[in-house]
Amino acid sequence: MKRSIIKIDEEKCNGCGICITACAEGALQLVDGKAKLVSESYCDGLGACLPECPTGAISLEEREADPFDEEAVKENMEKAKLQEAQEKAAPINSMACGCPGSLARAIDRKPETYVSNEPARYKERPESQLRQWPCQIKLVSPQAPYFENAHLLVAADCTAFAYANIHEDFIRNKITIIGCPKLDEVDYSEKLAAILSYNNIKSVTVLRMEVPCCGGITNAVKNALIKSGKMIPWSVITVTTDGRILND
Repeated sequence: MKRSIIKIDEEKCNGCGICITACAEGALQLVDGKAKLVSESYCDGLGACLPECPTGAISLEEREADPFDEEAVKENMEKAKLQEAQEKAAPINSMACGCPGSLARAIDRKPETYVSNEPARYKERPESQLRQWPCQIKLVSPQAPYFENAHLLVAADCTAFAYANIHEDFIRNKITIIGCPKLDEVDYSEKLAAILSYNNIKSVTVLRMEVPCCGGITNAVKNALIKSGKMIPWSVITVTTDGRILND
């Protein structure tokens, strides 16, 4: 049948993922860093995602397409909810795959008077301020004990490479989780909302890059705060590609 359905211009799409959150039918996903229509039958053709796209990559067109299937949408959304529930119910210290790298643990940072037994050539190097493992958003458990009463840093992956003093200026005394909204094919807002709901998070700092696609991580935190119902203090700090702070 011929009907109205969305069209995505891949050249304009920056992979921010904002449209995915805006689509109540779950018709959109990030695939290889670009927004994709995963099923024509999930798209109602009303275009709720259009005004949310910061680059104007989404439009409506009239063409031959599968009819909108409300029952298929409900089934898809139920599957998504079930998967989310299973992830929340997973053991704190491991993922379903049993990967040793996903074991949750706090890292006890010694006082500055601590005497290192490392070789002399390493003693002058700055010390890591990371306080927990894992740190990838996709790997952390919302119920990990290190989140309780924490000041949370949600950082885009690239900030660690662009900003030289990230450990002292941002990671120190915070629980740090990182991700890339363009490369990770997930909606961070669900995991972040669970972290906020399960724990007494004292504040959230978002550290993002100046590139447009990094807006996805800011949007995920904003949506997570709304979903959790916890309007705690939060701020966004932007790092330029040459390593400066754009705004504080």
